[in-house]
Amino acid sequence: MREQLGNDTVTTEYWHSLEDGRIQCDLCPRECKLREGQRGLCFVRARDNDQVVLTTYGRSSGFCIDPIEKKPLNHFLPGSSVLSFGTAGCNLSCKFCQNWDISKSREIDTLADQASPEQLAVAAERSGARSVAFTYNDPVIFLEYAVDVAQACRERGINSVAVSAGYISPAPRREFFAPMDAANIDLKAFSERFYRKLTGSALAPVMDTVLYLRHETRVWFELTTLLIPGQNDSNEEIEAMSRWIHDEVGPDVPLHFSAFHPDFRMRDVPATPPATLSRAREIAMQQGLRYVYTGNVHDPAGGSTYCHGCGEMLIGRDWYALSTWHLRAGACTRCGTPLPGVFEDQPGRWGRRRMPVNVAAIGV
Repeated sequence: MREQLGNDTVTTEYWHSLEDGRIQCDLCPRECKLREGQRGLCFVRARDNDQVVLTTYGRSSGFCIDPIEKKPLNHFLPGSSVLSFGTAGCNLSCKFCQNWDISKSREIDTLADQASPEQLAVAAERSGARSVAFTYNDPVIFLEYAVDVAQACRERGINSVAVSAGYISPAPRREFFAPMDAANIDLKAFSERFYRKLTGSALAPVMDTVLYLRHETRVWFELTTLLIPGQNDSNEEIEAMSRWIHDEVGPDVPLHFSAFHPDFRMRDVPATPPATLSRAREIAMQQGLRYVYTGNVHDPAGGSTYCHGCGEMLIGRDWYALSTWHLRAGACTRCGTPLPGVFEDQPGRWGRRRMPVNVAAIGV
């Protein structure tokens, strides 16, 4: 049981004392070493009274109901709605962060909304959302809150979705993903140079997380790579990454190539041309990946799902709105080839709406 130290502060488990008097946070491979009163790079985990505490438990930068495809998840309850929220801070230092106003925030005003795990589960249930998503900033840094919310949701039949960079150490990784039903892992590139230079982290632990999800859990997961011109969009890197995914993770894991837009500390880099995404999708499919998508651009063909058996369009998509639906019992209606994922007989009808919600008013 977590000890509540204040309205938004709880004790944590993943840390240990060092001989020099500092305490090492063991949540992620960054292994921040803290003296009394110091915070880790993530900003939300801090040393207080000779222990590491989470300082943002129950707080959020806001709640919104989105289409599940926006996470992005194309093979998990298509067309359904998901109650999404994030907190503040991040354990990576991405120069290209597309949500930097949240993930890089050091202001408590960013976390103006509050909700207990039970309030969130009730709000999702009453709003008709099929899932709750931990997103906008990386949920591994608020592991205790995310796990408690996921467990409260499971008791009410609500799914939990983690949108994460996968930069987490093995022991907390087991606890974090245990109550999750689905995940999207941001595989930012396929070179240690990119991770070190542009994110201040490392590729190897992320690969370990992907392999852990594939071989040691039943979590449905998909992968996303934000393609940045001149940084991670070469044919050679895309081919190498796709080959690794095919050989080590499997041909059925969906891969999303998403378009970068100039932001944060990379405003001088141009936006990703749609042709780059189409080229990456073609390369990945040539390497044997069966479900490859383009994102952040208007590309109905690149956003739709096709049967790898006969080529039939199984799920047509225009941005986040569904059109075609040729699935029965999770299989192609033409040839019967199963489509990997989590599906129901009929798609959801949420469409492309984005609806802010007041959880405190709903979840009572």
